[in-house]
Amino acid sequence: MKQKHLATIATYVFLCVVCLFSVFPFYFMIVGSTNLSVDIVKGRLFFGTHLIENFKTLASTVKLGNAFWNSLRNALANTVASLFVCSLAGYGFQIYRDKGKDTLMGLLLLSMMVPFAALMVPLFRMFSQARLLDTTAGFILPTISTAFLIFFFRQSAESFPMETVQAARVDGLGELGIFFRIFVPIMAPTFSAAAIVTFMSAWNNYLWPLIIMQSQESQTMPLLITGLTAGYTTDYGILMLSVTITTLPTLILFFTQQKRFVEGVLGSVK
Repeated sequence: MKQKHLATIATYVFLCVVCLFSVFPFYFMIVGSTNLSVDIVKGRLFFGTHLIENFKTLASTVKLGNAFWNSLRNALANTVASLFVCSLAGYGFQIYRDKGKDTLMGLLLLSMMVPFAALMVPLFRMFSQARLLDTTAGFILPTISTAFLIFFFRQSAESFPMETVQAARVDGLGELGIFFRIFVPIMAPTFSAAAIVTFMSAWNNYLWPLIIMQSQESQTMPLLITGLTAGYTTDYGILMLSVTITTLPTLILFFTQQKRFVEGVLGSVK
């Protein structure tokens, strides 16, 4: 009995240490946003009184509101478009029977082995000729349909009751009606999980916006943070504040939707 208690205590101590290492970077980031650059370099680990000063400096140095809006607009547009296209594809792969669909799915999964960096040069030339530089369409088109999301929706659709589809067809409901009025509401947790993953990926996307977004007016938050470190000296106070502002939307989204995220990943159906 005593050994069992010692094992439990050791487990909790280990979990506390791991939690401390996980949370400390966020704590240091938030604390750093309230201190001056010189204090951060010295390793100050306590909250300061320079948060408003750092925010004013950041707002006067860069176009913070414009970059935040660009990131939010691009991420939302990417999320909505990707969910629509990939959910339709995943639904079709699972619901409709065809000999070649498994081969096509295999080719889609095989495309995941191609690194995106290898496609950037031809994509840039194509988008440049199509005059899609510095546009939301240029941002979302390369990632509007991904093999991962299609496979995710297909696997989740395996638990979708086929009897419901057949009953809806007997009642005269069309295929799009079945998808929007039956499939989407039932698979809401799956859509929530896919939306969280897609939004966070689009919000934190750096490499493609670095290529496609060439003007200051179309700059996103990751590009803004990179610009703060481009000078001869870096103000770590405003750098930490900008990183904190960039991190907050994804943290809020995940913690408010984590229950649906877990349900969607586990493939639960309500």
